[in-house]
Amino acid sequence: MSENVNMPRRGFLGAAAAALAAAQLGLSQAARAQGGPAQARALPSVAPAAQAAFAPIKHIHAGVLNVGYAEAGPADGPVALLLHGWPYDIHSFAEVAPRLAARGYRVIVPYLRGYGSTTFLSADTMRNGQPSAIAADMIALMDALHIQDAVVAGFDWGARTADIMAALWPERCRGLVSVSGYLIGSQAAGKQPLPPEAELQWWYQFYFATERGRAGYQKYTHRFARLIWQLASPAWKFDDATFERSAAAFDNPDHVDITVHNYRWRQGLVSGEARFDEIEKRLASAPVIGVPTITMEGDANGAPHPVPSAYASKFAGWYEHRDLRGGIGHNLPQEAPAAFAQAVLDVDGH
Repeated sequence: MSENVNMPRRGFLGAAAAALAAAQLGLSQAARAQGGPAQARALPSVAPAAQAAFAPIKHIHAGVLNVGYAEAGPADGPVALLLHGWPYDIHSFAEVAPRLAARGYRVIVPYLRGYGSTTFLSADTMRNGQPSAIAADMIALMDALHIQDAVVAGFDWGARTADIMAALWPERCRGLVSVSGYLIGSQAAGKQPLPPEAELQWWYQFYFATERGRAGYQKYTHRFARLIWQLASPAWKFDDATFERSAAAFDNPDHVDITVHNYRWRQGLVSGEARFDEIEKRLASAPVIGVPTITMEGDANGAPHPVPSAYASKFAGWYEHRDLRGGIGHNLPQEAPAAFAQAVLDVDGH
């Protein structure tokens, strides 16, 4: 889930419990005038049947992984790379992808390491969850698919990954859509204590720091993930079928190892891989992102997240922030797919 330890967070449950479960969307925008506000482009309607599932999953060797990914749209279209978070999967974009494909985009939606059908090519490779490793996976995937550049969009772990890609490989990112904004962090930042109220919001991070936490997540993976969904999106009334469709991705044999390592690494409790040391040094300086960017936030996000004013200065190029109203929680692409797809369209071309 999203983290930036130096920024304030809203209450974990907050006022979201009273938000409308119907999730009728209202959109307010605050644009910084570098190119002016984006011109809205109407999305085509997508029938519910088309939103329900992806085409059969494809696979490709990329870096240290055999990456499982969904693809939609024309092979020669501009690329949108959509990145999920924890504990979610590619189906967060099941209603985003067809909207973009209908506008001519080639949409790539990969399972991150430790999810779904993405597997390691070697049993000897470290099951490393550090953020820079995940970003490097996505660059390797783009290379394997012969994709020069893409609009990169995500939430939670996916937003952090997209932020890192935009900061360190700007020539590969035609635009950025990031839920909860600037999420680049470091081990040094992760070691700093927070006020008690903020620490409480990160209860699962401390749980994963213990062997009991690892064992508990291993034993109750699906129940744990469902609880996170409920806490992070308290107004989202997802059904069992929706959850189970995504929960199948957590049965990946590396899922627990990747999850636990990610959160332990953030606190400086475990090491990463030496090959990422130089990248981590660059990320520790909190680099400014210069590619065109739209950041988004839902009014019922129950997960820890920074307030938009805390990160606006980290985006030096064309930039716009959008607040979504109507009970939209942490899993913003699945809860508000039309607004998320529109952001991808609007950021492109700036």
